[in-house]
Amino acid sequence: MSLHQESQQPLVSVIIPTYNRPEYLKQAIASAIKQTYQNIEIIISDNCSSENPQELVESFGDSRIRFWRHQQNVGMLANQLHGFKMAQGKYVASLHDDDIWNEDFLAKLVPPLEANSDLIIAFCDQYIIDADGIINDVGTEENTRGYKRDKLAKGIHQPFHKIGLVDKSIPTAASCVIRNNFVNWDSIPSEVGGMWDLYLAYICCISGHGAYYYPERLTRYRAHEQTDTMLSGSRDVQAKLRKAKSEMFCYQVFMEDARLQEFRTFFQQKWLEANTTFGIGLLRSEQIAASRPYFWKTLKKQKFNVRTLAAFGLSFTPRFLANKLMKISK
Repeated sequence: MSLHQESQQPLVSVIIPTYNRPEYLKQAIASAIKQTYQNIEIIISDNCSSENPQELVESFGDSRIRFWRHQQNVGMLANQLHGFKMAQGKYVASLHDDDIWNEDFLAKLVPPLEANSDLIIAFCDQYIIDADGIINDVGTEENTRGYKRDKLAKGIHQPFHKIGLVDKSIPTAASCVIRNNFVNWDSIPSEVGGMWDLYLAYICCISGHGAYYYPERLTRYRAHEQTDTMLSGSRDVQAKLRKAKSEMFCYQVFMEDARLQEFRTFFQQKWLEANTTFGIGLLRSEQIAASRPYFWKTLKKQKFNVRTLAAFGLSFTPRFLANKLMKISK
């Protein structure tokens, strides 16, 4: 690529939030640097890792890298948003410190945005890799089908409410490029927590602008023990509570948005499920009385919800027996 061609390319800000994963971070940075689309800045925002990654970052010797280190842990969301707010590019793209981009990721997603000024986002499919970076073929296929990207047509989708918020086809955390000036980063409330990517999809959806889908796997999402998705399973109660609380907030907002009334029943169902999940999390942390109002919310809307009824019943069961039953249900 000539210098003239590079100068004609709009600047893309690559946002890499990081925390205590130096080996993965090294791979993520390398995948950003190796992009065939070269007019980028790489913003690395460190959430006060126990070992300062500055030396690792500087070892790349790339003048396009901007490094920021928080003096104290500000939380995952604040660290992520700090990176977005530092961005100077026409476009922004989030790359988590444990994920990897193919070399042509930006080269294939930026042109559709440049060709149509009414597009807010361009996204692609992704591979699933394990902790060692090996592609999980079965997991990859399940991910593609699960988010219905296998049935999604290449090209422009407008509106894309269902794609973004019901099917959740858009992997905003690691597999998309967003037009920066269309998003007010200060409008993302702290209550969204770990569901910031879904809320970002919401902001893009209600903007009235379009989305572009490129049906190739251009990124590699790493599924390992320390991801929020893994932690929010039954093994980590606090992670389960955080995720459910974030979901309750997001789906409440979606339910109340008049522009999304077509999907209100779906959002209400997800909100009720999150209430039950939150209640179960409180049960597991032995906050019995506090759990019951969340079960009641669901039962008022769905009197015969089996999962909620079972959990509500457990809240009146002697603790030694309830604990045994909950272990069996994990």
